[in-house]
Amino acid sequence: MTKQAKQEALIQAFKALLKTENFGSQGEIVDALKNESFDNISQSKVSRMLSKYGAVRTRNARQEMVYTLPPELGIPTTKSPLRQLVLDIEHNDVMIIIRTSPGAAQLIARLLDSVGKAEGVLGTIAGDDTIFIAPISIKNIDFTLKKVTELFEKV
Repeated sequence: MTKQAKQEALIQAFKALLKTENFGSQGEIVDALKNESFDNISQSKVSRMLSKYGAVRTRNARQEMVYTLPPELGIPTTKSPLRQLVLDIEHNDVMIIIRTSPGAAQLIARLLDSVGKAEGVLGTIAGDDTIFIAPISIKNIDFTLKKVTELFEKV
């Protein structure tokens, strides 16, 4: 098996594991991948993969905190589940603050970073359930607020 084929197999196994919503720690993911014969996997590799694929920690049906992959990475549509994760959007004339469901802030911030400067977003900082958005210009913060709000308006 070529190196590229091994990498692709690892990615597919990683995504399949996260879809089960059973893994609450990076160590558990490492162990599960090793059980699937990926012997050279490390916690730091899993950490990079979680970041690369936009995985977030959220509660599963049993109310356990687990890693899961986002349902989508595109711009939210009127039927998008991402819209339901945004609870509140406000600003203080300097920054825009978004409050999200627990565990959703990094996913939403990643989306906002991909939209970027066209919508007036210079950059984001995300915690677990709060996102700080630095607008390109505080003079035009109302434009940025309008564009960001349009992305997540409930229809």
